[in-house]
This record gives sequence, C-alpha cells and structure tokens, in this order.
Amino acid sequence: MTGRDLVVHLAAFAGALRDHGVRVGLNDEIDGAQAMTKLDLLDRHEVRWGLRAALKVRRGDWVIFDELFARFWSAARRPGNPPVERIVDAPEAGKRPQRPLGITNTALGAPSPDEDGAGGETPGYSPDEQLRRKPFDACTERDLAAMERLLRRSPALRLPSRPSRRLVPASGRGRADLRRSFRRAVGTDGEFVWLARRARAIEEPRLVLLCDTSGSMDPHARFLLAFILTLKRVVKHIEVFAFNTSLTRLTPWLSRGRIRQTLDRLVAGVPDWSGGTRIGACLTDFVSRHLGAVDARTDVVILSDGLDCGDPDVLARAMRAVRRRARAVIWLNPLLGDERYRPEARGMATALPFVDRFAPAHNLASLERAFARAAS
Repeated sequence: MTGRDLVVHLAAFAGALRDHGVRVGLNDEIDGAQAMTKLDLLDRHEVRWGLRAALKVRRGDWVIFDELFARFWSAARRPGNPPVERIVDAPEAGKRPQRPLGITNTALGAPSPDEDGAGGETPGYSPDEQLRRKPFDACTERDLAAMERLLRRSPALRLPSRPSRRLVPASGRGRADLRRSFRRAVGTDGEFVWLARRARAIEEPRLVLLCDTSGSMDPHARFLLAFILTLKRVVKHIEVFAFNTSLTRLTPWLSRGRIRQTLDRLVAGVPDWSGGTRIGACLTDFVSRHLGAVDARTDVVILSDGLDCGDPDVLARAMRAVRRRARAVIWLNPLLGDERYRPEARGMATALPFVDRFAPAHNLASLERAFARAAS
C-alpha cells in the first residue's frame, strides 16, 4: 500500500468511525496521518494503539474502534483487498457475515478472533470495566454484590490529598527554617550541624455528603450509598446524611460490616425512604443543626436529581448558607449521565448558581471521577 493509499484508507476508517457515532474530526485525521509516519506499520498493535491516541478516541468508544480497526486494517494488509468503503457494509463472498458492533468477543472482555497474536495481550472490556460503566438504574442485586467486591480496590479509595498553606517541620526537602536552625546551633557551640527545613502540610480530604433517597432516586440510592460506605472506611473526616421529606444523619449507622447488610438497615431505618422530596426544607434543617460540620476545608457533596416539591426560595437560602461556609459545593446528578438532560427542573435550576461543580453520578465510573476531583 502506497502512502497515498494509506491516507485514503485512514480517511475511510475515520468516516466509518463517525458513521458509528465516534467523534473524529478533520484535525484528528491529520494527527492520525502524522502518527502513521512514526509507527511501525508492520506492528498491528502499535498501529492500533497509536491511532487510538492520535484520533483521540474516548474510552467509551474503544469497543467500536477496535471492531472497525480489526476489519479495516486486516483488509488493508491483504493483497488485492476490496474497496475499503465496502468492508463494513458487506462481507466478502465466501466468508461468514461480520457480527454487529456491540456483541463481539472484545465487548465481552475476551480477545476478538480478528486480532493477531495470542489472546490476553490486547486489552478489552473486562467484567469489572463493564460494571463500572453500567448505569445504576440497570443494575440488579447481583450487580450490587459484585460492586461491593469491586469497590474494595476502587481508585476512589486513593483520594488525593491537597497541600496546605501551613508550613510544618519536615525532614529532607523543604524550605530552610533559619530560626530553628539557629536554635539547634546553640547546643553545638554555634556550629550548624544540620539545616532545619519546613514544608507545606498535607491536608486530608474533609467531606460532607447528603444523599437523596426520595422515590425518583430509588434506582440509584442504594448504589450511591454503597459507594459512600466505601468512602467512610478510608476517609477520616466525613459526615453522611440522607434526605427526602426529612433529614437523617447516617454517620453513626455506617459500620464496617458488609455493605449489603448496612444498606438493608438504612432502608429500614431512614424515614420515608423512596417517598417524596423537599430538598430546600432538608437543607434548611442541615444548616440549622449541622452546619458546624462544614468549614473552609470541607467539600459538601449533594447526590440528587434536583426534583424538589418545596419552595424554591427556601432552597436558595439554604444553598447560599452552605456555599458561604464550605470550600466547595459539588452536586452529583444521576440524570446528567443522559446527554439529553437539561437542568431545567425548578429545584435544580434554583440550586445551580450556588454549585461549584456539577457532574454526573449515573454509574460507578462517574462517581470515581467525581470524588477523585473533589479531594484534589
């Protein structure tokens, strides 16, 4: 295949990606063509990984990319290959039809039969990755048990700490602390045996979480609380509340036992679980009774779809009070996982002006991203 043929083939490949919903622009195609000049074209895996990076393919589109790559670039290596425009639309004569996208072995976490080399070298969607991306409203009780095992090694358990402005004594690197150095030198007849240093203190994350357990949040609430239970095990400074028509402090209820048993106890003990919702009234209750748990180092995280039946003025006053005191207010909305969603509901629209970060919470992957950023 000549250089010109390669460019034509790459353009057809990018067009097929777009036809299957993968966002690939003209600039991405140019980057892909430039990357091809740096890659070993005889190394299939290097070409695939290089193109995936150069075309800036999103993680959620990797399965489609791998499927199309297997079809296009296998054909490109065969002498007398048919026009690339027909590779996806119709199989060659005498060959079995290609399976539709989304039900390949790669999508199931196994190597695709179209891939070269031994299985296992080409990463695909593992069951864990599929569970991370499965929407909560499509999950079952069996998924909850699998998620409990997955949460034990979730990246969210390694919440990043942030450096403080305070300087504390440090060993090794840091700023020179002349005052302490002179004080130490008094005991050695004025000789500076060693130089004292100071470094910025590391602050652990401080979180206050308020989880909506109303009827509209019922498909999500158990999975959100399962994630919160995991956080409680590793974050020292954390307060957890549930709200619907009233506010309930959950922190004393969160034991180190199994997540499912704790969730069953919460469902039975939280008043009006899966009932109505009055976000403004509940946040007002939080402000009047528990705002002392919030300071300038605390992130307040509200997990709710923002569907409020109460007075929007009450909600606005409560949000203003929380925002004035907290380091940041983060609102995680499961509905935001749908690209068609617009925050036009009265409660959500009222709260948004007081929110520092508005992010989705429709699956485990979105929660991991949100909490990793919350503590950074």
